[in-house]
Amino acid sequence: MTEIPQVSEKYNGTVTEVALGKGDYIAGGAKGMPFMSFENPVKTRPMIAGEVFDTLAEYPQLAADMFDGRQKDPVEWARMWKEIGADMICVRFAGLDPEKGDTTPEKATDIVKRISEATGLPIMISGCGILEYDVPALTMISENVRDTRLLLNKADEDEYKKISSMAIAGKHCVVGFSNLDVNLAKQMNILLADFGVKREDVIMDPLMAPLGMGMEYSYSVNERIRIAGLMGDKMLQAPIICDCTASWDVADAVSTDDPSLGDVKFRVTWWEAMTAMSAMVSGADILVMRGPAAADMIMVYSKELTTGE
Repeated sequence: MTEIPQVSEKYNGTVTEVALGKGDYIAGGAKGMPFMSFENPVKTRPMIAGEVFDTLAEYPQLAADMFDGRQKDPVEWARMWKEIGADMICVRFAGLDPEKGDTTPEKATDIVKRISEATGLPIMISGCGILEYDVPALTMISENVRDTRLLLNKADEDEYKKISSMAIAGKHCVVGFSNLDVNLAKQMNILLADFGVKREDVIMDPLMAPLGMGMEYSYSVNERIRIAGLMGDKMLQAPIICDCTASWDVADAVSTDDPSLGDVKFRVTWWEAMTAMSAMVSGADILVMRGPAAADMIMVYSKELTTGE
């Protein structure tokens, strides 16, 4: 009888465990590639972070209709995500931009507190993308929300010191962002470490391109980061977060111009789900999701891949 050769890899590295929320949610900890039970004894599925906005000014109506009116209140929206089964809430404060909303640092802080009390889930905080408005808001949030470990998004190569200072002072975690490059991801983690951010407080975002906009390359970057970390590169052993909501920016996913493309709601749900499945198989530890149906699909598939049930 022909012997079947051993195909499992032997790694000497482990993905760093990062405690979120009240310490009851852990991202990371893998000792092998995802869902490879013969080489990775850690059987955990990626965390699902449900997306919540403080304003619906530029939020897609197609997505809003999926939440039965509960998207009008960020706290109620977060509650719905918990009911769906999300492990985390991603709050985007687009309303900090005065052209899109009227969210103040005080109002943003209150929203975060109320979501934390209502759900008990870890919370990821994103601003509007304008430092002039983001820094005061994230500073106030990180200073006044101390009973849960927040994930502050994001630190990049050009601006990481302010958000790192917030994370250190508030004992929160930080997202280290890099643009589709393994070396840039490593450099970002080195910069954070040199500034004083502990390894157990960093989660990497190597940028997840959606299906139709470079997903294959993102898959390759994620996979190379994960393998390098497992092989012992400590600067690439941070957990990976992938934002799959960019799927909603793909024209073919949301277009209603061509009837032959089929039902748009069904199409964009699968588009986001396929992006998320590629992300989790390539190494993602946290997936940020917009559509509730797509998130539910990922929970089911990841459980099947993890437990075989």
